[in-house]
Amino acid sequence: MPRLATAPRAPSRTRTTRPSATLAVTGAATAVALMNYTAPMLTLPDTAAAFGTPESARAWLLNGTPLGLAVLLLVAGSLADGHGRRRVFLLGTLALGAATGLGAFAGSTLTFTLARIAQGAASAAVLAGSLGLLADAYPSGRDRIRATGIWGASVSGGIALGPLLAGALSLLDWRLAYGVLGLGALLIAAAGTRTLAPETAAPVRQARPDLPGALTLGLALASLLTALTLGRDGWLRLPVGLLLIASAALTAVFVTVEHRSRTPMVDLTLLRRPAFLASTLGALFTGLAVIGLFSVVPALLQSGAGMSPLGAAWLFVLWSGTAFAVALQARRLAGRLSAAYQLTLGFALSAAGVLGLLGALEGPWPRLLPGLLVAGAGSGLLNAALPRLAVDSVPPERAAMGSGANNTARYIGSAAGVALTLALTPAGPDTALLVSAGLALTGAAITLALGRRASPTPRADGRC
Repeated sequence: MPRLATAPRAPSRTRTTRPSATLAVTGAATAVALMNYTAPMLTLPDTAAAFGTPESARAWLLNGTPLGLAVLLLVAGSLADGHGRRRVFLLGTLALGAATGLGAFAGSTLTFTLARIAQGAASAAVLAGSLGLLADAYPSGRDRIRATGIWGASVSGGIALGPLLAGALSLLDWRLAYGVLGLGALLIAAAGTRTLAPETAAPVRQARPDLPGALTLGLALASLLTALTLGRDGWLRLPVGLLLIASAALTAVFVTVEHRSRTPMVDLTLLRRPAFLASTLGALFTGLAVIGLFSVVPALLQSGAGMSPLGAAWLFVLWSGTAFAVALQARRLAGRLSAAYQLTLGFALSAAGVLGLLGALEGPWPRLLPGLLVAGAGSGLLNAALPRLAVDSVPPERAAMGSGANNTARYIGSAAGVALTLALTPAGPDTALLVSAGLALTGAAITLALGRRASPTPRADGRC
């Protein structure tokens, strides 16, 4: 495989005397991006009713944003490393504000889905740029562990607050949540322009973004999601089989393109590193097993248990709020448990919590509490370990690419997980729960095996 293009100049660094300001701005933007991501979970019934969306197409109302994220995260990471992390982050935050605001005026399933794809593309720049900025502001050791833990907590916080905001505002109009989130993103972009220090070293420029890679990855993912969506009406139909074959073939084309590209979105030789492989597969199974299921749980609570949107939002916050609290405290495990093993523990707790929800999604809400708490603790461990492993498993000059690869895998998994969960729910919610638990246990087994091959458990100073 050709090597990545290099230049004699030093790699990009955004040096700042105020790393706390970098953490505050990137954490706030990440939280808004995730709030935007999760808001449709509560408004799905109202949105589908407003657009007349059939049951078989409802997955697209949720999957527009993860599709945009998955396709462009690697491109965004490459652009951030090659053209400036501050620049990409701020442009992404501005675009997120504009696209989210426009989504509030959508008039059909198609236009809303397109707006959501644009929001996902903008969020890709936010997420890839933010972790790259944090890697610069906190070069190593305990400070980086603390910063990436707080960033992971902002992911959990955004996941928690998005449905709560949407549920509260849906009492007036479900569209209001998108207007509020769009304004919030624009205000954060303005704050970042004032507080983030200018990039003081010239970035290592690449010849061009890897557009063929992005195109083949996007087509592969779109084919997979369409197959999973159509599978709701029968898995053995010819269109489903053809789309799955097309997805596999396009994935192979993507790998070939990346091998031959002089400036690939992701350096595939990094997959030989157990830590990078644990980061990527851990993120993929987090999306499949955790995000995919819990993206649909609020709608299941409304349809199965007859809860109001706001009532479902509060129960969802119990899961995501627990994840937020655990992610904040997970740094205390850094001296005792490697990030890969932390992923293993997170997957195990998620599986246990999901199994605790069996038979409870259509019953009285108190039965949900133990399962939501345990699953939330597992999700918090995952959210704290993934960003830490993403930046630690790649060379410093490729931190944004590491972030992009990690988050791409996460949102490919979440998009597929949403479509799969919605396809399984006609057979009853317990079927979806059992599949989710099985996927989480698979993730635990994979990260446990890779953790044994990776570097030893870090010492108390945060180093290996």
